[in-house]
Parts: sequence; C-alpha cells; structure tokens
Amino acid sequence: MKQIQDFKFSGYKWLNYSTYILTLKTDESVAGLEPGNFAELQIPDAPGVFLRRPFSILDVDHKKNTLSFYIKIVGKGTRQLGKLKLGDKVSVIYPLGNSFTVNGTQKALLVGGGSGVAPFLLLGRKLKKHGVDVTFLIGARTKEDVLLTEEFEKLGKVLVTTEDGTMGQTGLVTQHSAFTDDFTFDKIYTCGPDPMMKAVARIAKEKGIDCEASLENMMACGIGACLCCVTETIHGNKRVCTEGPVFNTKELVWLI
Repeated sequence: MKQIQDFKFSGYKWLNYSTYILTLKTDESVAGLEPGNFAELQIPDAPGVFLRRPFSILDVDHKKNTLSFYIKIVGKGTRQLGKLKLGDKVSVIYPLGNSFTVNGTQKALLVGGGSGVAPFLLLGRKLKKHGVDVTFLIGARTKEDVLLTEEFEKLGKVLVTTEDGTMGQTGLVTQHSAFTDDFTFDKIYTCGPDPMMKAVARIAKEKGIDCEASLENMMACGIGACLCCVTETIHGNKRVCTEGPVFNTKELVWLI
C-alpha cells in the first residue's frame, strides 16, 4: 500500500567520489517492500528542484525502520541529497512499482551496470531465501565504479567486467565468459543502461530463458498520472512507474 511519510536522515556511506548510500529512518513500520520496488524522494532545501526523484530501494531494516538508497550524483537533486544533516526530514512516497518474480527459478544470473545494481541486494536475499543459486555479474567502466561486491558476495558468486580492464574481465558486461562458458542459468535479471539491457535480453532470447528487466525511465510523479515514463510493450503502452519498473523482456517491443 502506497504511503507518504516524513523520514529523518540517518546517515551516509560514501562508496566512491560520486556515489553514496543514503539511509532514512521513520518511527513507523516499513513492512510490505519487495525487491524491485522504488520510492519517490522530495529534495529538501533545493530551490529550483520541484519534482521528487525516483530511487530503487537498496535495503530495508525492519528492526530499525530504515530505508537505504543507492544514489549516484548526476544533478542538482542528487547532489543536494548528499548534503543532509542528521535529523533533516525527507518526504518519501513508497513502495512504488511492481517487483521481480522468483518462483520456479533455480539458478539466476543478475546482470547490473552502473546504478543498475541498486535493486539486486534485496533481490539476491529473496532468491537465496528461496534456495536459488545466485550469481551477480557487474559491469563498469573502471574498478572505482565496481561497488557493493562485499554485500553481494554474502549472497552468491560475484563476477566483474570493466571496460578498461582494471578489475575482472575486460570489456562490456555482455562480453563476459559467463555467457559463453557452460551456461546453466535458467533466468536472468537485469538493470542498467538501455543498450546493456537490450544486449542481455537478446542473449536470454537466444538461450530460450526468461529475463526480467528493471527499467530506469525518466519519471516525474511516480504514480502513473503524468505519463512521461511510458514504454511500448506487446500489450500496448505501459507506465513504468506503476505497471513496471520490472518487465519480462519478451513483452518490451524495444528490447525484442
């Protein structure tokens, strides 16, 4: 059930020069969240930033009633969120969107690029809870952009590609040998830049397995009213913020 709550800033964990984990705390329960859900955050004390910003929910602590978000600085709003002080209030609308499906999966490959790794912590935990063999495949430009590996290693195997060869295999994430070696995965989950997800979807189609993609379309309202996040599917246009952000790639016209 969607709700609007005032959270209080609880802390940061800076992952590199431009990426941080933002943790917010509430006095109320944060139950009912599923992997793939996102939230819309209002940017406090930011003149000229009128719209809320959508962020995947990275983590939830039910005992402490906290939500955590993986945030990369790309503009004024994300920069301002990196300047909060303890106790500052942040209005949050959540949980929004649908979630990944895990039923029937035995061996999963989670492919993420850039900020696309954000929904994979909760997803990895749920998959492991269901007895799924989990492998994370992370793509980045350089090793400084390969983040959260220690957390992912608690849940499964972690593979890495970097475009400059400073960590893991060299090349694009879809060029990793995991796709050409003894491929035994029965499902792929992916989130990241559109060209990457399109390439991953193509591989899944060639191998005849299901693939779910979490889209990162531009969003304004987050509740399906403004229609700026619409994507084309075989069933007609769908609103990513309400009927997504997770779609089976077989349904996405631009990924087929």
